[in-house]
Amino acid sequence: MTNPSDPDQARPANQGRRVAARNRAALIAAAREVFAEQGLNAPLSSVARLAGVGQGSLYRHFADRVALASAVLDENVRQIEAAAAEPDANLKSVLGVVTWHITRSTAFVDLLRVRGDDEQGRDLSARVRGVLGRCPSAGRGLSADELMLAIAMVSGAVAGPTLAERERLALAAWGLLGVEVGPLRSVELGDD
Repeated sequence: MTNPSDPDQARPANQGRRVAARNRAALIAAAREVFAEQGLNAPLSSVARLAGVGQGSLYRHFADRVALASAVLDENVRQIEAAAAEPDANLKSVLGVVTWHITRSTAFVDLLRVRGDDEQGRDLSARVRGVLGRCPSAGRGLSADELMLAIAMVSGAVAGPTLAERERLALAAWGLLGVEVGPLRSVELGDD
């Protein structure tokens, strides 16, 4: 710890925006994990602890629980958009990313349904629908609206205490719908 009365002790440099961006990304990743395991009512202190930051940092970035959950949802959609922009993207590969998020963000499916009536919920839904509408189809030729309905149906089937069980159920549900899904994966986003 620095002693303000000792001029020989250097004060740590303020790393500012660099650390702020890293903390925000860590908070979003931690929130995805904590909310998926414990639901949206999980203590925010658990999110801050997993992210390795103090609660003050959490509240500097996110005014409340809904703002934090919304940031996770926005990142989910940005990853889906990034997957669709990959050179070899097709519907199968994009649905692999969508399904990865469904199995890891089950608490957020409810939030999307609750917030579907607000502007942000409609915007997120329209962005996903737009991505699905632009994806080269792999087989079934479903419309974007039909795919959105299929995603809602699959997300309703995803339940289970373990990630492996949720993934198994999601893939089984897609199979019952006759839709082939690529490998379940996330997409690395570049710095904003």
